[in-house]
Amino acid sequence: MKILYFAWLRDKAGISECEVSPPAGTATVGALIDWLASQDERQADVFADRSVVRFAVNQDFAEADTPVGPGDEVAFFPPVTGG
Repeated sequence: MKILYFAWLRDKAGISECEVSPPAGTATVGALIDWLASQDERQADVFADRSVVRFAVNQDFAEADTPVGPGDEVAFFPPVTGG
């Protein structure tokens, strides 16, 4: 699974992308976030306030209950505003 971080989330994570292999049972974006946050202090910091993190799975906006799988690309980014 490919993980992408954008904007200040990238700064907090210290990386812009990585490949991960979450354990079996990590079947939703929410479960993936829980697992990522448990991996190290930087990841925990990225997801400390989940209300300011948006996500996409395979370049489609997603919710915490959106399914994820091994071949997916999951992106995390701050809320987007228009003008």
